[in-house]
Amino acid sequence: MQPFTTHTGKVAVLNRANVDTDQIIPKQFLKRIEKTGYGRFAFFDWRYLDDGSENPEFELNQEKSKGATILLAGENFGCGSSREHAPWALSDYGFQVILAPSYADIFHQNCLKNGLLPITLEQSDLDVIREKTNDDNYVLTINLGEQLISDNQGLSKSFEVDPYWKDMLLYGKDEIDLTLNYDEKIKEFEERRASFL
Repeated sequence: MQPFTTHTGKVAVLNRANVDTDQIIPKQFLKRIEKTGYGRFAFFDWRYLDDGSENPEFELNQEKSKGATILLAGENFGCGSSREHAPWALSDYGFQVILAPSYADIFHQNCLKNGLLPITLEQSDLDVIREKTNDDNYVLTINLGEQLISDNQGLSKSFEVDPYWKDMLLYGKDEIDLTLNYDEKIKEFEERRASFL
């Protein structure tokens, strides 16, 4: 994983509640064994028409959402099945941060494990940000070290993040990396274990 310290980006708004993981990445695209390549299938059923062309009514297909790296979503985002492919698809699409009033627990954990930062904010704060996205030049900056969200219009808002996951993201580590920090101790144990058999 890449370290996440500070990110500045455009915001796309998907103002829908209870968006489940099957809507984020439909089940027919779960056959791949890699973590990459899912971005083109993200929100597939909403994003494309029956003839394969882009649905112009879908929020993320509209011009103001193109190139966004921050997703502003509705409550209970990522509910449904626990598929890890959902954060893979969002990351591969280009998102690095999600802002929402609430998340499904497993989806929230899967995001953190895969380097995607899910931030929980009050609905009133999200409403303010959503309104500001009408400005084509609007960008948000997420400073993970300071746990601060700011924008180019004077907004400054703190957010909470679990210290364990904060460190993992700041240093670009996953749980395998964390285990490998104990590589020498694991080797020592394995060497000693052989004498116990």
